[in-house]
Amino acid sequence: MNVFDISDHPCFNREASGRVGRVHLAVAPACNIKCNYCDRRFDCPNEGRPGVTSRLLTPAAALAHLDAVMAGPVPISVAGIAGPGDPLANPAATFRTLERIRRKYPELLLCLSTNGLMALPFLPQIAGTISHITFTVNAVDAGIGARIYSHVKLGSQVYTGVEAAGLLLERQLEGIQVLKRAGLVVKVNTVVIPGVNDEHVPAIAARMKDLGVDIFNAMPLYPVAGTPFAGVTPPGAHQMRELRHRARAHLPQMTHCVRCRADAAGFIGQAQPEAVAPKPAVKCAAAGAINSTKERCIQA
Repeated sequence: MNVFDISDHPCFNREASGRVGRVHLAVAPACNIKCNYCDRRFDCPNEGRPGVTSRLLTPAAALAHLDAVMAGPVPISVAGIAGPGDPLANPAATFRTLERIRRKYPELLLCLSTNGLMALPFLPQIAGTISHITFTVNAVDAGIGARIYSHVKLGSQVYTGVEAAGLLLERQLEGIQVLKRAGLVVKVNTVVIPGVNDEHVPAIAARMKDLGVDIFNAMPLYPVAGTPFAGVTPPGAHQMRELRHRARAHLPQMTHCVRCRADAAGFIGQAQPEAVAPKPAVKCAAAGAINSTKERCIQA
């Protein structure tokens, strides 16, 4: 099997999504940017979105969880790290986990999902460990990005506004370009936020094409209670079809994304087997709060 192919990656290849599954290992809690649509504090059984997990895993626990998933009924082809924060803001846990998987399951594709801020500093580890990577790029214009990101933290310095968005964009573009030269398969996710970056989506896809990106995933905003974009109406199916059609002029489109949790396992779009689903100590970090699906969180 060619590890740089997408034939057995269910996220990069729709045709594979009903044949093989993936597992996300939640070993990366910290994040180095703050997006105005994200809140990682809550986890409820009905919170099917990025940035949530029922429990955090150590690298050793992640391998044990992977063992259980591999022994389950769904054939798994990919193990990845997609949060609940950013994998590259948690480099020790991320690469220790990936190295353990590589030793025990050399046949698995390994991937991670990142905002790209720290892609270049960890280029040797990324290129030497994984074959597929996803960058979330929500703007290729710092003015638009400034409306999406509350802040960006690099080392001990915190940046805001256009400066923050410009710094993030610069590092994203360079990271994608270098990783493509290194031979990785690169997917770009863009969260579509009506009134903010929706009309900007084709421009993002065009810029990503110039960098050699392999596939583009326009994702509708998932409004989360308590965030600056909580009151934004997400794009409807018609708008998403139109945006993907326009973006398809530049790059192949991922159209089967279900905005997976950081602890997702099994086939895309199907509930993970109960035997391997992480068991939360409580159903929500804030009992009594109203989660993003407008239901009240309760104690387990």
